[in-house]
Amino acid sequence: MTSALGQSQPRRDALGKVRGETLYPGDINRPGQLHMQILFAGRPHARLRRLDVSKAAAVPGVVAVFTAHDVPVNEYGLGAFDQPVLCGPGTGKPGVDIVRFVGDQVALVVAETEKIAAHARTLIEVDYEDLPVLTDPRVAMQPGAPQLLPDRANVLAHMKIRKGDVAAAWAECAAIVAAEYHTPMQEHAYLQPEAGIAYLDEAGRVTVQVAGQWAHEDQEQVAHALGLPRDQVRIIYPAIGGAFGGREDMSVQIVLALAAWRLAQRGIHRPVKIIWSREESIVGHHKRHAFYIRARWGARADGALVAAQVELISDAGAYTYTSPKVLGNALLMCTGPYHFPHAHIDAYTVLTNNVPGGAFRGFGGPQGAFAAELQLDKLAEQLGLDPIAMRLQNLLRDGVLSTTGTPFPAGVTIDRVVARCAQEVGWQPGVGLPPLTQPPQPYLRRGRGFGCAFKNIGFSFGAPESCAARVELHGDGQIERVVVYHAGADCGQGAHTVMAQMAAQAVGVPVSRVELIASDTASSGSSGSASASRLTYMSGNAIKGAAERAAQKWQDEERPAIASFVYHPPATTALDPQTGHGDPNFAYGYVAEAVEVEVDLETGHVRLLDVVCADDVGRAVNPQQVEGQIEGAVVQAAGYAILENFITQGGRVLTPYLSNYLIPTVLDVPARVKSVILEYAEPNGPWGVRGMAEMPYLPLAPAIAAAIHAATGVWIDEFPYTPDRVLAHLQAAGKAFA
Repeated sequence: MTSALGQSQPRRDALGKVRGETLYPGDINRPGQLHMQILFAGRPHARLRRLDVSKAAAVPGVVAVFTAHDVPVNEYGLGAFDQPVLCGPGTGKPGVDIVRFVGDQVALVVAETEKIAAHARTLIEVDYEDLPVLTDPRVAMQPGAPQLLPDRANVLAHMKIRKGDVAAAWAECAAIVAAEYHTPMQEHAYLQPEAGIAYLDEAGRVTVQVAGQWAHEDQEQVAHALGLPRDQVRIIYPAIGGAFGGREDMSVQIVLALAAWRLAQRGIHRPVKIIWSREESIVGHHKRHAFYIRARWGARADGALVAAQVELISDAGAYTYTSPKVLGNALLMCTGPYHFPHAHIDAYTVLTNNVPGGAFRGFGGPQGAFAAELQLDKLAEQLGLDPIAMRLQNLLRDGVLSTTGTPFPAGVTIDRVVARCAQEVGWQPGVGLPPLTQPPQPYLRRGRGFGCAFKNIGFSFGAPESCAARVELHGDGQIERVVVYHAGADCGQGAHTVMAQMAAQAVGVPVSRVELIASDTASSGSSGSASASRLTYMSGNAIKGAAERAAQKWQDEERPAIASFVYHPPATTALDPQTGHGDPNFAYGYVAEAVEVEVDLETGHVRLLDVVCADDVGRAVNPQQVEGQIEGAVVQAAGYAILENFITQGGRVLTPYLSNYLIPTVLDVPARVKSVILEYAEPNGPWGVRGMAEMPYLPLAPAIAAAIHAATGVWIDEFPYTPDRVLAHLQAAGKAFA
């Protein structure tokens, strides 16, 4: 039989999506459904002194209005239970009467129509007492700053790395580069805003059909907030209109469940549906963390890196979310994939009254990589060295100690990835890159940039990690049908297609015989999240294990043959709080990118012309989907670097629409994105698979920064590289076209 792996199988969901037959949460309707609208705080920091919903409740067609009094355990949160489901006065629970960002939720209106619910919402009366607003984490972490949460300090986490003796190491350095970097917030801007429908199923379970990334975590969060046993809550994911980390945290899951559950207690057994507007989505869910980074690196005259001293401060926003975990990734990435004998790093994540920071593709890696790659480029420039050669000289390899004092897991391939990417753009040792042909217009200049990075696969820092699967083999003389039960979310990345391919490979049947029942907590054990570039790696190991057990039962003539398996990867450890020593991850993916940009010296416009992206994916289960992931990551990262300017003022969002928060269109896509797929087997990956969905994102922004410098001679240490920002830096350096 032809291998099911390495084949560009068509996406299982492609035809239905192209035809418009596939149902996303906002497309799902049930008989007798009601409609819900949410009153958002609209204020960055205030105490609710009075909340009067009587006028809203009296509107004809309004079925119910729910407030904080209706939530039994009024708290939730992925990192800590520190956010109220609904904010309001008079519950007796400390802190619930305070809103801490504009997207905090205050009340729910359930009505016969969406229009009635929206009108009634405007009649809710709220008396606010405004409180001091903190918007800069560097200010919020200072002694004397107002404490934003009642039970924790504004500094949510402080992580350290202490390796060698940095203070003494500077004397060894022929070149030292010190700089300050700022990376911005970013909106996920996924295809479908938050939406869902909730009801009680045939077993009496509170059921929510919604888009998310971790069905069993959603189940846990809903059950906790409502004070219900977990098995009384059911989460089902229909088609998911994009996620990128933005659906890891709660949005509508708990409030939908709350409304359906409370209505049923009143004898009203009707489904409840909600669809957020784009403005509600942009204001109401978390963003990529903004970071402030100060870095000082030193190297010897021959280019060998000696020491790094780095301070990172991230804006956690109003609640914990995944901020400490994101900070950990930035801590690892802020010195790049390079060997440093000496490192002194302090990383902080700090509460403010901004929209919370949370998971976004790369999960702290892009922020750390931006500083790391520019530091290396600047050192190479100061030393008069080729920056690609300097990278190759200093890259981590098997057995070499990282900044955490331990080597990376076996199978480090970043040196081969960098070499191959450099080769693809014509780089030669001792010669460098071939010269670029400049455009004839005197106000246009082109330049090249290069970057590389690594990214963890799977959960980090000792977090429990596992993935469950069940496989059923049906048939008489031969296996005629394979049924796979798996909770993993397909957020648009093609995960379910790849799961079917891996099941077919494990059982030894054509992919057409595999049926996948996915993303329903009632039928599958926990898969963990569709995040951390982990799902193919983890689901493949789980499906492989279950299939092998089922195949043995088949050989023993047990029909149907049914088996389950829970995969546990190698253990990781938390970093030592004083030294940063530890084994934070069990596997990594590796990437390198070379880019070409064109800068208009008259207007400041930056055009991304060409990208070569080399990724070690371990084993390309579906090469076409790997290419799609690379191309999608490049375009999304280009938006982050060049276009997407998320603006807040005093905690209020000034860019809540796609008309003033610009994301890439087809006209912004580079003329060429060349995907170089490398397959160096990951020792513990299923069939050698490594995760790769986040890797192409990480080094693009610094590569673009380096290309802008190559074109103009100007380093710009903050982005997005919007025309006004670029032009201002060109003018300040005397490089603008006049």
